[in-house]
Amino acid sequence: MATDYDAPRRSEADELAEDSLEELKARRNETQSGVVDIDEDASAENFELPGADLSGEELTFKVLPKQADEFTCSKCFLVHHRSRLAEEVNGQYICRDCA
Repeated sequence: MATDYDAPRRSEADELAEDSLEELKARRNETQSGVVDIDEDASAENFELPGADLSGEELTFKVLPKQADEFTCSKCFLVHHRSRLAEEVNGQYICRDCA
């Protein structure tokens, strides 16, 4: 479909000014819905109750050993890649965040 770029453009305000009251009421009723879509199961999973017994819960994820190109920071005790190494003092590695 060809578009005439020289034609005057109409704004939303121009269109609303021309609509009758009955058309606006009908359009409003079409777009509104009284139904709220809530997944009760998903929202309940996100809450952690204080004092809740979580002894029966199991975490399942794979833990990898420290790789050859990684080091453990002697201040924050996090494992970082060698590119994050800021300095080494007496065999103690320090990451950029802690330096």
